[in-house]
Amino acid sequence: MPLSSSFMNSKYSFPVDSVLLLGPTGVGKSPLGDHIVRHGLFGRSALHLDFGAELRSIASRADTPSLFSRAELDFITGVLERGLLLENEHFPLAEKILSLHLDRAGYCSDSILVLNGIPRHAGQARDIDRISAIWALVVLDCTANTVYCRLRENVGGDRIGRMDDGEALVEKKLRIYRERTAPLIDHYAKTGRKIYRVNISVTTTVDDAYQKISFLTAGDPPVPFVAEPPKR
Repeated sequence: MPLSSSFMNSKYSFPVDSVLLLGPTGVGKSPLGDHIVRHGLFGRSALHLDFGAELRSIASRADTPSLFSRAELDFITGVLERGLLLENEHFPLAEKILSLHLDRAGYCSDSILVLNGIPRHAGQARDIDRISAIWALVVLDCTANTVYCRLRENVGGDRIGRMDDGEALVEKKLRIYRERTAPLIDHYAKTGRKIYRVNISVTTTVDDAYQKISFLTAGDPPVPFVAEPPKR
């Protein structure tokens, strides 16, 4: 499938170098992604695409609502309210959101894109390959009981006002993560991508997680990140 016109008109080349954050809801992916932007990764600057935050912003009409149709806005609201995933047929919408984010954030070719919330299943992984070269996964491992404790305590400081944090919806999202998202770890491991795993407890802070990731990646970085980033 060819790239959308928004991608073809971009000032950068695809696929962009990326790292995927994986972990169940409430594990602290969003605060960690923001922390990586402030401190970098693999010695390079980083941008963080928090796909869930993008969806919530669009649904609240706070983020360029004129660029989305009424049907798209209603669909995004339904995804959030019911804890659904964007399926293969919806990937053009995901591609549109990703493109707008890169343009707004001023992505440049020597940066790393930190993906959080997409891809979330194998179909999305296949679709995203043409726009995002995922060289490594950072997997935040956390038990369901720990997730509920972290959500109650708002350990990451990012759960206030969330429409998708009700107990039934969290339980549904944990099940979807186990059944559809966690298999991405094996999917990317089979293609030789680096997998960095960090155990998350109730008290793990974003700096704790970042320090552990920095230690793991310093000793065993992905090959494309060892040398200077390629010229685009």
